Amino acid sequence: MTQNAKGKMDAHIFFHAHGDAFLLDADPDVRETLRTRLERYVIADDVEIEDVTEQFSVFHVLSSQKPNAANGVILSLRRFTEPGWDIWSDTANHDAVQQQLSPAFAFVDSDTVEVMRIEQGIPRWGRELTQEIIPIEANLEERTIDYEKGCYIGQEVISRIKMSGQTNKRLCGLISLEGVRLQPGMKLVAPSANQKDAGWITSAARSERLGKEIALGYVKRGFNNSGTKLNAFAPDETGAIPVEVVPLPFV
Repeated sequence: MTQNAKGKMDAHIFFHAHGDAFLLDADPDVRETLRTRLERYVIADDVEIEDVTEQFSVFHVLSSQKPNAANGVILSLRRFTEPGWDIWSDTANHDAVQQQLSPAFAFVDSDTVEVMRIEQGIPRWGRELTQEIIPIEANLEERTIDYEKGCYIGQEVISRIKMSGQTNKRLCGLISLEGVRLQPGMKLVAPSANQKDAGWITSAARSERLGKEIALGYVKRGFNNSGTKLNAFAPDETGAIPVEVVPLPFV
C-alpha cells in the first residue's frame, strides 16, 4: 500500500521478494501513476524500475499446500481470507502452467471471483479502495499497517485514528432485507424523519451460498453498528430498498 500525507491511499500493492529484485503487482488503473510515485523516491540508491506487465502471467491458487508448477515462480500470498499462492510465469508458459494445475484445482471465472471477494469482505481498487479512502476505513489495519514502524508518509493521520479509535466511516457488509438487488453507487440513508446521509454502496452481488443479495459499502459513524437498518436508493432515488448492516466477512 502507498498513501499520501493525508493518510489516503495512492495504491494497493502486493510485494514479493524474488532473488535480488522485488516483484510488485497492483490494479492496472495505477500502472502509470505507481511507477511515477516509486521513481520519485529513488534518490541515491542503485535501483532500476521496470514495467514487466506484458512478460508475466499470474495465477492465484487457494490452498494451504504449495502447488506444483514447473514453469513458474511460486510465492506465498493471502489475497483472500484463505491461504494462497501466486504463480508468476512467462506469458509463453501460461497454457503449460494451466495444464499442470488442472488435475488438482478447479478454475473459476472472474464473475465467481468477484462474488467470493464480496462475500469475504475484501476491498478492491476502484471500488472500495480509492484516493479518498484511509486504509483503516477499509479494514486494512492487519494487512497493511505496522504501528511499530518508524516515520512514513501519512503516519500522523494513521496514528491519530489509532489513538482516537474512531473513523468517519467504515467498510461494512449490507444485506437486502427484501431480496431486492443492490447496486454500486446506491446511496444509504437513515430511515427516519430527517433522512440523514449514512453512506454508499461500493460493490454488490447475489450470494448463492447465503441465498441473499449482499453488498459492501462505506457506512458513516453512528450508523455502522451491526444490526442497524438503513435504506438504499438508486441515483434517481426511486424507491427505498431496506438493508441491514452486518459484520464482515459474510462467510
